[in-house]
Amino acid sequence: MKTPARRAAAGAVALTGALAGAVALAGAAQASQAYGGAPVYALTDTGHGNAVVAYDAGLNRLGSYPTGGLGGALTGSVVDHLASQGALALDRAHGLLYAVNAGSDTLAVFALHGDRLSRVQVIATGGAFPVSVTAHGNQVYVLNARDGGSIQGYLRVGGRLVKVGAWHQSLGLPVTTGAQEFTHTPGQVAFTPDGTKLVVTTKAAANSIMVFGVDTLGGPSAHPAITTVAGAVPFAVDFDSAGRVVVAEAGVNALATFTVGRGGALTAVGQSPTGQAATCWIAGAHGVFYGSNAGSGSVSGFRDARGSLQALGNTPTAAGSVDAATSGDGRRLYVRGGSAGVLVGFRINRDGSLTPTGTVTVPDSAGAEGLAAS
Repeated sequence: MKTPARRAAAGAVALTGALAGAVALAGAAQASQAYGGAPVYALTDTGHGNAVVAYDAGLNRLGSYPTGGLGGALTGSVVDHLASQGALALDRAHGLLYAVNAGSDTLAVFALHGDRLSRVQVIATGGAFPVSVTAHGNQVYVLNARDGGSIQGYLRVGGRLVKVGAWHQSLGLPVTTGAQEFTHTPGQVAFTPDGTKLVVTTKAAANSIMVFGVDTLGGPSAHPAITTVAGAVPFAVDFDSAGRVVVAEAGVNALATFTVGRGGALTAVGQSPTGQAATCWIAGAHGVFYGSNAGSGSVSGFRDARGSLQALGNTPTAAGSVDAATSGDGRRLYVRGGSAGVLVGFRINRDGSLTPTGTVTVPDSAGAEGLAAS
C-alpha cells in the first residue's frame, strides 16, 4: 500500500509530465486577460442544473456553461443559498476556473479559452454540500459545509485534479439542521498568500477561525490552530499586502484585521464597523476592501493602513448584496444581489470610491452565490 507521501510524490511526478498542458492552459489565461471584455463569472447555483454564466466588463453576456452538477440551498437561507464565499475560484496563472456543485457534492473544473469556457472534469468533494474552493500553485482545496464540515485537497496535474485521500480533514463542528443551518455551517476556505496555510471560517457554528498548516507536499496539518472571536460570526476573508487576514464579521457588522502567527494563531490588529446590516462578504484591491452588506443592499469601503482600516463610506448596490469580487487589475468591483439574482458592476476610482457601470440579471439565480473576475 502506498503511503500518503508516496501518493503525493507520484502526483508531483505526473505533474512534471503534464508541463506542456499547464503551459498551454497558462497561454489560455493570458488570452482571456487580453480579451477586451476581461470576463466575470457568476454561478447560478440552480437545483435543476448548475451553470457558470460569463459576462464581459460591460456585463454583456458571453455564454452559459453547465457545471455537470446541481446547485443547492442551505435550510433557512433567503438571499445566500450557500451562505459562503468562494463558490467560484479563478486560477489565473493556469487558466482554470473551479465551481462547486453543492447539490451533488462535486467540484467542476473549467479551462479558459479566451472568452469561452470548456468543462474538463467533475470530481467528488469527499463530503456533503461543498460551498467554497481555493487554489494555490498545484494545490486545490474545497470546503464541505454539512455533517460538521470538512476540507478535501487535490493535486493539480495539468488541467485536471487528483484527489488525495490523506488531504481530507474533518472540522468537527456541531451538525446543524433546521432554520439555523445557513448561519451555523462553515463559510470559506482560503489559502494564505504564501500558500503555507489554509484559513477556514466557522460562522456561528463556533465563532472561530481555523488555520491549518500546509506541508511541503501540500497536505494539511492534523489539527488547526483555532482563534475564537466570540459573537463575531466570522464569515469571509481576504488578505492585505502584508499577508494579514481581513475578516468580514457578520455578528458585529464589521471588518477586522488579524496577523497570522507562524503556528497559525491569529492576533487582532483592529476592527472597523460598517454601520450596515449583515456584513458577510469581502473583496479587496490595491489596499482597499469592500464589505458586502446583505441586509442593507450596500458595500462598505475601507482603506488599509498597516492593518488599520479607515472607512471610505457606503455605496448602494442591490437588494440582498452578497458575493463581491475585484478584477485582476484592481480597477473593477462586481457585487451580486441575491434577492433578484442581479450582478452589479463598478469602476474603482483612485480614492477607492465607486462609480456604477451597469447591472444585469443572471438567469435563474435568485439567492445564488459564486463570483470571480478576470
